[in-house]
Amino acid sequence: MKQMRESDIPAFVRDVAATGCDICAVGPGHYVMGDADVPRGKRRGLYKKLSEIDARYGTRDHLRRRIAAYLASVGRYIEAPPSEPEV
Repeated sequence: MKQMRESDIPAFVRDVAATGCDICAVGPGHYVMGDADVPRGKRRGLYKKLSEIDARYGTRDHLRRRIAAYLASVGRYIEAPPSEPEV
């Protein structure tokens, strides 16, 4: 299976954002892609575009922290509160 390269991160973020789907870092090591702002009638087309992007860039789990760092560096982040230890 194809793996995304670190050099692909800016293009990947740009392609996802161009679909209208928000992508942002959550804390220092995670990121999310959300479709909550996309009108319901356009979501099916959005899912198709995201699937094409996924196929084009390949797996990216190994770059999760680097993607989150890039997103934070371009202002696409949400501050996450520190996790509380489980009791």
